[in-house]
Amino acid sequence: MLLSEFDYELPENLIAQKPTEKRQDSKMMVLQRENHQIFHKHFYDIVDLIDNNSVLILNNTKVMPARLYGYKNTGAKIEVFLLKERNNKEWEVLIRPSKRVKEGTIIKISDELSAEIIHSLPDDGKWLVKMIYEGDILGILHKVGNIPLPPYIERKMADEELKKLDFERYQTVYAKDEGSVAAPTAGLHFTKDILTKLAEKGVEIGYVTLNVGIGTFRPVKCENILEHKMDSESFEISEETANLINRAKKEGKNIIAVGTTTVRTLETAYQQFGEIKACKSASELFIYPPYEFKVVDKLITNFHLPKSTLLMLVSALAGKDFIFEAYKSAIENKYRFYSYGDCMFIS
Repeated sequence: MLLSEFDYELPENLIAQKPTEKRQDSKMMVLQRENHQIFHKHFYDIVDLIDNNSVLILNNTKVMPARLYGYKNTGAKIEVFLLKERNNKEWEVLIRPSKRVKEGTIIKISDELSAEIIHSLPDDGKWLVKMIYEGDILGILHKVGNIPLPPYIERKMADEELKKLDFERYQTVYAKDEGSVAAPTAGLHFTKDILTKLAEKGVEIGYVTLNVGIGTFRPVKCENILEHKMDSESFEISEETANLINRAKKEGKNIIAVGTTTVRTLETAYQQFGEIKACKSASELFIYPPYEFKVVDKLITNFHLPKSTLLMLVSALAGKDFIFEAYKSAIENKYRFYSYGDCMFIS
């Protein structure tokens, strides 16, 4: 299967630069696979579209302010993008511009925080740094860090109003534990009110945690997609959620995943254990047509980049031709694309 088969042209003006004024007002395209029909709705209609024979599973990871701006002692500006903490204040990071640093370089981010370059890593442009600080790193990051928006959302760092908006809206209302460098964006449309209404209908709701890594932004570089290797992302499933899903599957209920990260968490767990078990593990699962889903029946997801692993995943669930028909319709109907954009419900 070739990478070029997952390409499409998107007008630049359809890349959402800001969220809708209200989360639930995003447009939502409904794909009914059984009769191959497409309907145009709004996200607040989701309450009517999900019945009490369904279990909704969401990813409750929280985005940390992982993008840092600092200076070398020469005055050169350096960006440090935190990826993953190893131990003893050592982090895997991306550095930009990386040509301006070497082992031992100190980057001062604020009076409370600096980063010392240890060495480059063999893994595609990553570096190992030691963060120099006293106290709680997350507390410091919330003072000096920036929300790590994807590169297609353009921001001027001087715009404090937009920065404040991003801190609030590039985060789900049910986000819990910080550890992600990107939001599970399908969940951005939910409000507490919608979750309450679904629960009142009898829809059971469970949570998993998958910490979204930089792989979300990484393009597939090989034309033969079978040669692509996914970045490893850690996830956790609680006993409560595992029991909920296993019981629901026995009762013939539909498992509705919110977002591709939730899909990968559930399908990876099944692949590893033959069932959904309470666990802490990691996913490197690459889902593409004609993958056979073992756990997930339906999916709420945003519109994804051309040639991306996310587009391949939704193509596996809905069928590649149906997905590309839907994307064509989305462009014609001026849907907003990507992280802050509109969504689809594959039912």
